[in-house]
Amino acid sequence: MNQDFESTVNLAKGGDRSAYDELFTRNLPALVAFLRAKVGGELMERESVRDLAQSVCREVLKDLPELEFGNEESFRAYLFLQATRKVVDRYRYHKQEMRDPAREEPLPADTEAAELLGTYAPVATPSRHAGAREELSRVEQALQLLPETQRDAVLLSRIAGLGYQEIARQKGITEAAVRGLVARGLARLAGLLGRTPPA
Repeated sequence: MNQDFESTVNLAKGGDRSAYDELFTRNLPALVAFLRAKVGGELMERESVRDLAQSVCREVLKDLPELEFGNEESFRAYLFLQATRKVVDRYRYHKQEMRDPAREEPLPADTEAAELLGTYAPVATPSRHAGAREELSRVEQALQLLPETQRDAVLLSRIAGLGYQEIARQKGITEAAVRGLVARGLARLAGLLGRTPPA
């Protein structure tokens, strides 16, 4: 395990606030981008993606003392698995409660949109002809059009930064199947956006 990462995790487990901040801050942009792509339609109208991300981080922090991570990738795998579970739980909650939409998640300000677009760079090369907010909206809409299995594989691989082996383990499929899902997802995304797929 990377010594810096191991040290940060151990300090965070011991209640060190700066270690906790370091651990989650470096994963927060990818986590927010992942959640924005996972949370579509009705849930986006009822939940704040930032609130969901913070809730996931709080829950992982609470579980941290009981968890062991072999490396930083296994930490990210757990973080993004918890994010996926959070989305499923919130969908179920709203479906059961039949709640009225409380708010629609607005497009972020230009600076935040530009940061999120940077996080999406591994899945879609930004257009030079669109503003950051407009381009962010196009990329997120295109991601929502992918079949869920492709979207999940692309997000876990390119946004969460997980290796194919870890994704295969998490999804209960082969590495070859993950590679195929990612390749087809990126090709379809490029087609939807009218661009060449990223390498």
